[in-house]
Amino acid sequence: MTEATNEAAQPQMKMSILAQFVRDMSFENAVALNGLQSPEVQPEMQVQVSLDARKRPAEHQYEVITKFKITSTNKATNSALYLLELDYGGIFHIEGVPEDQMHPFLLIECPRQLFPYVRRIVSDVTRDGGFPPFNLDPVDFVALYRAELARRAEAQKASEALVN
Repeated sequence: MTEATNEAAQPQMKMSILAQFVRDMSFENAVALNGLQSPEVQPEMQVQVSLDARKRPAEHQYEVITKFKITSTNKATNSALYLLELDYGGIFHIEGVPEDQMHPFLLIECPRQLFPYVRRIVSDVTRDGGFPPFNLDPVDFVALYRAELARRAEAQKASEALVN
């Protein structure tokens, strides 16, 4: 068998983004609501990321939602500055990914494709909300996926220990 024939026998992986959308977004500006409590502001940021994926009814289509919760507090007074929650989704057409690799593909590669858009929205919303634009650091979706697998394994062990 030649190399060209061998490549033809392997299914080609194909991925395209069919749509992207903001599913839910909330920006709460505590400074506008309560006023600035102290002239000394030392912003401290906390970013939480979670992911969700599901198969859609159409063949080879999947929906992936990235969920970001960004909290900014004034380190000097421990008071809230703002809270931004963003659920950003994409609809993907994916072919040629083996079934045993689909779950990590959906929760690693698809969020990587959406991240630049999420980053831009977060930057624009924080700037438009009266704060310096917040530029999200790149997210290590592989580490996030592995941490979730480890968390699930621990939860499974804990539930098995309760049963026994």
